[in-house]
Amino acid sequence: MLQKYFLLYTIFSFLFFHFTAENDSSCEMYGSPEVSLLSKEGDFIIGGAFSIYSQTSVSSLSAFETPEPFKCSRINLREFRFVQTMMFAIEEINNSSELLPDVSVGYRIFDSCGSTLPSTRAAMGLMNGEENTWSKNCSSVHAVIGASESSSTIAMQQISGVFQIPMISHFATCACLSNRKEYPFFFRTIPSDYYQSRALAKLVKHFGWTWVGAVRSDNDYGNNGMATFIEAANQEGICVEYSEAISRTGSRENVERVVRVIRRGTASVLVAFLAQGEMDVLLDEVLTQNLTGLQWVGSESWITANYLAKKRYAGILTGSLGFAIRKAKISGLLDFLLKFWETTFGCSFGSSTPGTKSCSGFERLQDANNAFTDVSELRISNCVYKAVYAVAHALHSLLKCGPSGDSVAEQLQKVNFTLQSGEQVYFDDNGDPAATYELVNWQRNHAGDVVFMTVGKYDASQPNWNQFTMNKVKITWAAESWEKPLSVCSENCLPGFRQAIMKGKPICCFSCVPCAGGEISNTNSDRFVNLPPRCPSEYWSNVNHSKCVPKVIEFLSYGETMGALLTAFSLCGASLTLVVLCVFFRFRHTPLVKASNSELSFLLLFSLTLCFLCSLAFIGQPTAWSCMLRHTACGVAFALCISCILAKTITVVMAFKAKRPANMFPQCSAPLQRTSVIGCTLIQVFICVIWLAFAPPFPHKNIVYANEKIILQCFLGSPLAFWVVMAYIGFLALLCFILAFLGRKLPDNFNEAKFITFSMLIFSAVWLTFIPAYVSSPGKFTVAVEIFAILASSFGLLFCIFAPKCYILLLKPERNTKKHLMGRNQSRTQ
Repeated sequence: MLQKYFLLYTIFSFLFFHFTAENDSSCEMYGSPEVSLLSKEGDFIIGGAFSIYSQTSVSSLSAFETPEPFKCSRINLREFRFVQTMMFAIEEINNSSELLPDVSVGYRIFDSCGSTLPSTRAAMGLMNGEENTWSKNCSSVHAVIGASESSSTIAMQQISGVFQIPMISHFATCACLSNRKEYPFFFRTIPSDYYQSRALAKLVKHFGWTWVGAVRSDNDYGNNGMATFIEAANQEGICVEYSEAISRTGSRENVERVVRVIRRGTASVLVAFLAQGEMDVLLDEVLTQNLTGLQWVGSESWITANYLAKKRYAGILTGSLGFAIRKAKISGLLDFLLKFWETTFGCSFGSSTPGTKSCSGFERLQDANNAFTDVSELRISNCVYKAVYAVAHALHSLLKCGPSGDSVAEQLQKVNFTLQSGEQVYFDDNGDPAATYELVNWQRNHAGDVVFMTVGKYDASQPNWNQFTMNKVKITWAAESWEKPLSVCSENCLPGFRQAIMKGKPICCFSCVPCAGGEISNTNSDRFVNLPPRCPSEYWSNVNHSKCVPKVIEFLSYGETMGALLTAFSLCGASLTLVVLCVFFRFRHTPLVKASNSELSFLLLFSLTLCFLCSLAFIGQPTAWSCMLRHTACGVAFALCISCILAKTITVVMAFKAKRPANMFPQCSAPLQRTSVIGCTLIQVFICVIWLAFAPPFPHKNIVYANEKIILQCFLGSPLAFWVVMAYIGFLALLCFILAFLGRKLPDNFNEAKFITFSMLIFSAVWLTFIPAYVSSPGKFTVAVEIFAILASSFGLLFCIFAPKCYILLLKPERNTKKHLMGRNQSRTQ
């Protein structure tokens, strides 16, 4: 809170000073100006702001007293290398004959101390200059490189933006800075956290970690980055057990509490979206509480920080994973750094000359092998290098174009050049570069030192499925293990079980329940919660519900018992009919056969044979031809059969009626019988032809009736046509029954009308019971019911009409006489 008061006080003083200078081009500055740490004069001045000191101390602030200057301590050699990289790049540009020829570039570099308050003072120093007067018409710098933190950069940009001075940051990654409405003069050479946060979510997803902890810096960098990560993680099906925030200027008690939360957590993976300052604070407390065994996943801020890879933290962080800016080589930088060292300490790393001592590497620093002289991991340093060259190219274009009215910021938006290393530098509409990262893993080399091994990459410009790729490099995991850690809230369900959300728990915490029929679950598809994958329509789950197998295909086949029995009955019926036909043919000249109208009897036996055989078309796998043949052949065969019986009935009735003297009806002739049979049959043929022409039956896979199997059946095509065929047969049978019933009392010893009446009763009973049985029978039993109806009615007709005649022909030949057939029943004549 005191820092916010001080910031408001500083900005208010600056604005007050700005507005009081409205009517005067210059005025006296209140207090002493902010002095740069390093500076060099030139035709163009590039400002710089770096966290050279990383530790701050805040004195008590009062609204009525001038605040004391900030005290910064604990030099950051990595940041100091960034400063030297900027100076090196400017030195290269000044020595170049192609870029900004005959123009000198200077610099003014300030220490932002990694805090917003010193950053604000640095921004004012860059805008004001180091004189005691200030001019409202210009700024002392043309562009600013920095700062190293998002919050510091935001504070500085809010001031420099007033003067349209562009800032090019090498390390501020907050996605909020891509907002062109709020920060129209901001650029950066490091990708936005918008991409890094999503890359981290894809990384966690790739290794199957669905239950992670998270800790962040309590500033713009950490809060915005973590918010984006959590959003992306939710989309990937990852749950965050806890999300804690720490600040390097916060209380120690809060840091202790955060480490206790991490210790109590069940997640074995910790995503640390921390700036270097907060990482230092957290690691100190982690060491104090001896917290080990965590798999660290880090942001680019600290994942390649060499000073963290030293012995003090190596035991904790070895095995860490995280995305870093691509490593680059800057030719000549190491010599420049060593030259600076030699100049500063008055020594030489090469052969000593008279009056010059040799550098030992211990001049006020730990040793020569430190973050300042280490150029093996030039990632952020390369971003500084690119930022300086981007400003130089913008200034070059500005001079080349002449007085075009463009500003440095406008020229920066247009820059597109290639460094000596081959890397292309440009900015998109938001001032961001292309988002490409390397996935680094902390591993130990043969000497036992921690090195940053590249094990993958992330390129946001690629399609979503190809953005994250892994190299074929073995990864070292937490505690220097070669076995990937497991970090889940609930163990994966066994095959055959699915996940069910536990009430009040995150989606990653679940219980395992058995899969229902048609659902599968296995070790490769265990992320389905409440909605496990269902098998395709023609597949069903196996017994273990671990995979989909083709459904059992069901149809009435010849190989099964029921199909074999029906086939046997069908063939038996056809054979028996042929036997009867042979008997009738053998006794065709006898009175009984002649009285039965042998021509119609033979035709009737032929049609009954067809009725028995057509039932075979219903057995076997349905095909296009069998489906069209089934009902049409059956319909025509039964129409022929009933037409023959109808003709016989009419013949019998009219024959006896003609014997009465008063009856004038003519006796039916053979041509009339044939005509009636053919006519009645042709009507059915015509109905079937219409059916086949417009809506023929066809094979159909019924997957609705039974889930676990596919029923192969013949779809009628036109149910109306089917029932018309059946209705016509019923009409013929009804007409035949009526005529036979009227002639049931005809006076003869062999009254065929009685047997026809009885056969029609059986036929009608069978087909009337067929209708409800056909409608209600499932699957192949529908076909079986239809076959049973065909066979039962056919056997009924065969036995009722021909059994009595065969009995007389074969067993009672004495009755096979004209006299006996025309005789009267004595009991009825008395």
